Amino acid sequence: MKRILLLSTALMTGGIVPAAAVEPQAVVSTYADIALATFEDSLSTAETLREAIGKLVEAPSEETLGAARAAWLAARVPYQQSEAYRFGNAIVDEWEGRVNAWPLDEGLIDYVDAGYGTESDTNAFYTVNIIANDKISSGGTEIDATTITPDVIQSLHEVGGIEANVATGYHAIEFLLWGQDLNGTEAGAGARPASDFDPANCTGGHCERRVQYLTAAADLLIADLQEMVANWQTDGEARASVTGDAKAGLTAMLTGLGSLSYGELAGERMKLGLLLNDPEEEHDCFSDNTHNSHYYDLVGIRNVYFGSYERVDGSKVEGPSLADLVAEKDGALAEELKTKLDVTLTAMTALKERAEGGEAYDQMIGQGNDEGNAVVQAAIDGLVDQTRSLERAIAALDLSGIELEGSDSLDNPNAVFQ
Repeated sequence: MKRILLLSTALMTGGIVPAAAVEPQAVVSTYADIALATFEDSLSTAETLREAIGKLVEAPSEETLGAARAAWLAARVPYQQSEAYRFGNAIVDEWEGRVNAWPLDEGLIDYVDAGYGTESDTNAFYTVNIIANDKISSGGTEIDATTITPDVIQSLHEVGGIEANVATGYHAIEFLLWGQDLNGTEAGAGARPASDFDPANCTGGHCERRVQYLTAAADLLIADLQEMVANWQTDGEARASVTGDAKAGLTAMLTGLGSLSYGELAGERMKLGLLLNDPEEEHDCFSDNTHNSHYYDLVGIRNVYFGSYERVDGSKVEGPSLADLVAEKDGALAEELKTKLDVTLTAMTALKERAEGGEAYDQMIGQGNDEGNAVVQAAIDGLVDQTRSLERAIAALDLSGIELEGSDSLDNPNAVFQ
């Protein structure tokens, strides 16, 4: 759902104007530089994850499995910050489904608990279990999975035109490393044993094929991230699309910030699960890492707005920013937006700290957990409120007609229950 903003082209003025004029071209160049750094960090941490998976495969143990899980969690930190680039850049948005699609019907990939069920009225591939079957046939579609390769899992991704058939990306790897989280809104994440990857002491069956799938998924994730890094390099298509026309670049920036803040994060990823009290609606549902995914999405919004990104090695990429540009047009609005972004950061930090203190996100959204619900709602409220000021910034910068993503969970909550 789109929320269409047909805004006045009149500029808002007032407040303190910086001494030196801010050039829009410099702002969009900073934006592209931060994109490149963020995707480079996503790639390097995915490569570290692949190394950890290699060690798990060579010597399956709870220790090597734990190291692979830790590498996956570390890889999510820069990647989630890149999501501020999604909605304003078609190149990123069209690619994103290959690496971060969710939620997924995990029965497509591997064995599942009996409580998962055996069939779905909407998904013929609901429990085909690629790892257990070298020939996949359903609904007239036949796929040879004798050897599980990157090409094979790529062909299975969203097979049958069903978005829940997620076969590739971070969440497929997450499921393989953790297994299902069968705890509902009680404590605990997935608990797959390391022996699921040990052909000599195999649990879960088909351990060699599970290893094939895990390594293929990691290899494919690296290839996909290499593609996106190339798109933001000096001669890359994504960089050219935002720096070739500064106004188009500013439009991409604010479309991405407003859409992630409102429709995607506040709506689809947070409010929907809270309304339904449904742990299946949490983003990193197998690992109980959802608090970090939400937190680093917000950090990514701040990176773009303030024109500063801290890399995984501690260095910074920074330059002229949207914040500078808004301050030049309307100092009071710039202060308002900074204050609202800080309020949301405080709320997200509280959510993150609560999870790190022992109450996972899926517990926070559980029915009857009034205190946990309130912590999540505070973060949602902050995201919605900052979006209102982003809309004012769009007007101040004379960027009319921008479309921001909406969400039924925010705009028409009754529809969620129909």
